[in-house]
Amino acid sequence: MICKDRVVVVTGAGRGLGRAHALEFARQGARVVVNDLGVARDGTGDASDGPAHEVVKEIEQLGGQAVASPHDIATEEGSAALVATAIDTFGRLDVLVNNAGFLRDRMLINLSEDEWDAVMRVHLKGHFLPLKHAGRYWRSESKAGRPVDARVINTSSGAGLLGSVGQGNYSAAKAGIVGLTLVASAELCRYGVTVNAIAPAARTRMTEEVFAQTMAAPAEGEFDAMAPENVSPLVVWLGSAESRGVTGRVFEAEGGKICVMDAFRHGPAVDKGARWDPAELTPVLTDLLARSAAPEPVYGAS
Repeated sequence: MICKDRVVVVTGAGRGLGRAHALEFARQGARVVVNDLGVARDGTGDASDGPAHEVVKEIEQLGGQAVASPHDIATEEGSAALVATAIDTFGRLDVLVNNAGFLRDRMLINLSEDEWDAVMRVHLKGHFLPLKHAGRYWRSESKAGRPVDARVINTSSGAGLLGSVGQGNYSAAKAGIVGLTLVASAELCRYGVTVNAIAPAARTRMTEEVFAQTMAAPAEGEFDAMAPENVSPLVVWLGSAESRGVTGRVFEAEGGKICVMDAFRHGPAVDKGARWDPAELTPVLTDLLARSAAPEPVYGAS
């Protein structure tokens, strides 16, 4: 019961990773706000509160407490209402898990402006707005003298860290989430809030076609490395009091593997102390690149 009595919001919690997170938080004693619009894999179609209510029902069958949230977290009003739902229902908010997202995959030269905007909206704006309203709540609690021990877990991706062919919009949004995580961790620490990100690999509606083409299904009784439930223990730990002091970090999670990701760091450098002439730079940059680590390959690159 590592999260006993903590109040947790999980966005995109009707299916896949979000559902797995919500259920694991409930098993660990948390009270959960299950947010989901119930739309299709690509974000289209009519909204439905059915998936969120199904997860609430599952949590209640476990003996836990949960409430459904049908709010659109990529709008100012929806994200404010989401945070208010947690506070009005359970009296406070301790953990925000930003997980909601969908795909509009296309090679860059075929990617439409609408497909770019839609993915940026749900992933990047859909992280920023709930974080903004949760942060405002925690700031007001801190300024009122009430203790805050809060957590934010954002969802990036290997595509955002290394790139992924055919996913320029998704990769850019997920890279933006890493930058947002770093800034939020620095800005909110004074209020008792830690902010971290995960880069999960799991079989969900968003990835099932890829895994079906590249990986055989596990045999009966064999460990299913791509089950979304494998990622949730890390998310729950990051949402618990145990993770106090861990902030501004990105963790890759796949199967039984957890990896602390190293993002951009200052590498080899040369300082001339004056302006360079372009003709001077070939040997200088050749040396710098030779002394730096080679980038890891982009997913899907030949």
